[in-house]
Amino acid sequence: MSRSAPLLPMVTACALALVLTACGGTGDGRGSAGVGDPYFPQAGNGGYDVSHYALNLEYAPETPTPLTGTATITARAGQNLSAFDLDLKGMQVKSLTVQGRKARWTRRGQELTVRPSAALAEGETFRTTVRYSGTPGTITDPDGSQEGWLPTADGALALGEPTGSMAWFPGNDHPSDKATYDITVTVPKGLRAVSNGELRTETTTGAGRTTSTWRTTQPMATYLATVAIGHYDITRTTLSNGLPVYVAVDPHEAAASSKVLARLPEIMEWEEYNFGPYPFSSTGAIVDRRGDAGYALETQNRPFFPGAPDTATLVHELAHQWYGDSVTPKTWRDMWLNEGFATYAEWLWSEDHDGDTAQQTFDALYRSGGDADVWAFPPAEPTSAAHISDSPVYERGAMVLHKIRRTVGDARFYDILQGWAAAHRHGNADTADFTAYVERMAPGKDFSGIWKDWLYGDGKPAHP
Repeated sequence: MSRSAPLLPMVTACALALVLTACGGTGDGRGSAGVGDPYFPQAGNGGYDVSHYALNLEYAPETPTPLTGTATITARAGQNLSAFDLDLKGMQVKSLTVQGRKARWTRRGQELTVRPSAALAEGETFRTTVRYSGTPGTITDPDGSQEGWLPTADGALALGEPTGSMAWFPGNDHPSDKATYDITVTVPKGLRAVSNGELRTETTTGAGRTTSTWRTTQPMATYLATVAIGHYDITRTTLSNGLPVYVAVDPHEAAASSKVLARLPEIMEWEEYNFGPYPFSSTGAIVDRRGDAGYALETQNRPFFPGAPDTATLVHELAHQWYGDSVTPKTWRDMWLNEGFATYAEWLWSEDHDGDTAQQTFDALYRSGGDADVWAFPPAEPTSAAHISDSPVYERGAMVLHKIRRTVGDARFYDILQGWAAAHRHGNADTADFTAYVERMAPGKDFSGIWKDWLYGDGKPAHP
């Protein structure tokens, strides 16, 4: 996303299991409601692991039920389950089946509690189909930003970070549970629907309605799923290595976007050189009309931009494809592993393209402190959910990476950047995983001061 101490204490095996969502039962055969995330404790659900979402959506904005959906969720039970929860906020559930049999359900807040007609055995793979409809809502985050289903000037936009996906489809809405996706969207005449992954089919009915089917075959966290509906100019090309590129731009932003978007192949080549092989099967961008959303977001395969992006923002959001989308945080406490890396990518781009060096950027931040906001809290320990996207997570997170670079030297530092992306490709990791990885990659180097003063320390470190 782009905005307009010692190691973590040891946790018990049960607490870790809650984070990973593979277990997390209540002791009575029900999966837990929430995985115990430190900032969003009700996000996600315990007792199962999702492997695939098949979403079939119909958007009809002029009707009493603008969105009608069918979600088929394939998951594996991590325990014996007599009941389990899905995250779904708003929307009316019309019917629900598990393994093709009608199931009972109840609603409370964002929790859709499902009670199958027969208990599910530990290790069993099962399918849950939810048919639902209604007016999907916009969710206001603790920091005041908006996500979920956002009406736009000519359509709608679905953005999920951190908890917005539950506004438009039921699921296990936590970054620790990643899955593959098929997303089919039917929209009114003249509109397009753009999503993640690759466009498989696009057909138009006699009434002019268009149905598009998108497939994502690499694992994706729910918060990275998107649907953008509106009028778009579409460009389909390939990079020199054959990677497909799909770019959708609102016509109002086409002229202002063209120069920066023309650099996407150059940026992708530079990022692959520095960060290692690109982790996904296509790339691109979605540029909507300015004002339709308040931030850019690293939606998987093709980042979203609210208006024409500048080069630094394009570098930032594409860098997230490695750091955030492929290597995804285990909990929202670990956001600096997304934003610190993507911010440092901006510093490295500047350094390699005749701008300020990373050292100059570091020094300027240390002197000014970004109006002192950079020192408000340690990057690895945001003070609350309202602050997981604040300056310490971005700029001070990048400063931690620069301190590591100064300690190990450039050759080993780039080994760390690429190795980290490779070691956790399509997986999840937390801060303790990262600090342990750095120490393994640079034996004999002392990182204790960096962890204590820069990653976990309060206030401005005494020495840069």
